[in-house]
Amino acid sequence: MSDTAHLKSTVYVGGLENAVTAKLLADAFLPFGEIVDVTLPKPDLSSSKDPHRGFGYIEFEVAGDAKEAIDNMDQSEFFGRVIKVAAAKPQKDSNEGLGSKTAVWETEGWIAKHGGVSDEDKLANQQAQQANTPKDAMANLDTDVAGPQLE
Repeated sequence: MSDTAHLKSTVYVGGLENAVTAKLLADAFLPFGEIVDVTLPKPDLSSSKDPHRGFGYIEFEVAGDAKEAIDNMDQSEFFGRVIKVAAAKPQKDSNEGLGSKTAVWETEGWIAKHGGVSDEDKLANQQAQQANTPKDAMANLDTDVAGPQLE
């Protein structure tokens, strides 16, 4: 299955109670279609006593089943909590976005795209330099003749 088809058939379920297990989640969503996989991400800290992070992903065999699950289960109550059910989004790369550990200007291509001087900036700088250059007061005078001439 391609990544886009995989994403279309996967739903995010948020707001889960700690008592919810993968089996319970699968049983709750089984009426909407054949389930391929249920994932409940573990907490980042190994010292955490929580069995999961309060959300999970359910992958259906057919994308239409995922849409049905979203339409019917979003904002419903599950184990005493209102759950959020939505289409799963692709996981962000750790090198992009707000969670990045690298400064934006240190990423490859950023300086090439944003760091250079644009053509508009170059033109504005040239015009400013020309406007600030002092004009020679003697430039247009005839210097061959000294003093006023009578006709």
